[in-house]
Amino acid sequence: MMIRLVIVDDHAVVRSGLKMLLDSLDDMKVVGEASEGNEALGQVEEKSLTSY
Repeated sequence: MMIRLVIVDDHAVVRSGLKMLLDSLDDMKVVGEASEGNEALGQVEEKSLTSY
């Protein structure tokens, strides 16, 4: 089962590093990035993801 993620952090360099790390894993795929919560929630709704 592929886990789809949206990375949320206010620092672009942190998001970039996490994306590189997570994309290297076989069962995880970064499908979006956001710098704040409301932006992330919009992406979760747009991509029909489940948030926890």
